[in-house]
Amino acid sequence: MDEQPAFEPRPPGDGSAPGDGTGQALARAELSEFLRTRRARLKPEDVGLPDFGRHRRVPGLRREELAQLAGVSVAYYTRLEQGNGRNVSAEVLDAIARALRLTDAEQAHLTHLAKPKQHRKKPSARQQRVRGTLCGLLDTMEGVPAYVIGRRSEVLAWNRMAAAVFGDWSELPPQERNWARMVFLMPEYRELFVEWDQKATDIVSYLRMDAGCHPDDPRLSALVGELSVKSQEFRRLWATHDVKEKSHGVKRLHHPLVGELSLSFETFALPDDAEQSVVVYHAEAGSASAQALRLLASWGTDATRAGASVPGKQ
Repeated sequence: MDEQPAFEPRPPGDGSAPGDGTGQALARAELSEFLRTRRARLKPEDVGLPDFGRHRRVPGLRREELAQLAGVSVAYYTRLEQGNGRNVSAEVLDAIARALRLTDAEQAHLTHLAKPKQHRKKPSARQQRVRGTLCGLLDTMEGVPAYVIGRRSEVLAWNRMAAAVFGDWSELPPQERNWARMVFLMPEYRELFVEWDQKATDIVSYLRMDAGCHPDDPRLSALVGELSVKSQEFRRLWATHDVKEKSHGVKRLHHPLVGELSLSFETFALPDDAEQSVVVYHAEAGSASAQALRLLASWGTDATRAGASVPGKQ
């Protein structure tokens, strides 16, 4: 017989905010939903099991099938999926991760959720700050957009070219210099990113990773709650429980002044602060995008004033 869900899913931002003493309870709820959604995406034939049930009432694998693959008892796995990960060993988590075919990022997220005491850092009330020498380095990077991103997808520092390409973030209040807020709440960024759906998915996946590491962060909880209320797309993506880490790739933009841009990006985590990363964009040598970047660089502050401060407006 197919099992019922371990608990009724709770929408984010429902009042049970991290930071109010419920961080561990939220971590258990996150663990339960994460395991359930990872199990739901697998079918018996995906993992070499026979499918004898014609009328499966739950998507994906049953708990007993997953427990069989991981080599644990059904009762033990059921307790874990119900959010009781206390004293679970690293070996058992590894076995479950293999059975669920988790990516490296997903396995790290599972570990953070199952063992929050060992991995959670106490959230700091102080403002995230970027070293002055790093800000100086950004300023010397002429011709390439670069910025520093921190916790909760917050943009902490940027150079002149980043402002010319993505918008003059100095015109925004500090609390709004946040990729999640910009992508989901500012229509101009929907116009800026040609593949907006992918950008939105990436942002939510990063926030999920952050939430797994810091379930007691009240500012992150407030951000998720606000976005859940204001954006239907965010609510849908948040409910998938997908996580990923993306250190490089290509972004296609429709810039209001120079038109189409195809920019590769690389992300570099700071060795002395893993919660801050430098993101640098560049165009292929000799390409139309490289020429467009040179044009933006030659315009300087005029490019920002003309339209990049509001990316989607002509």
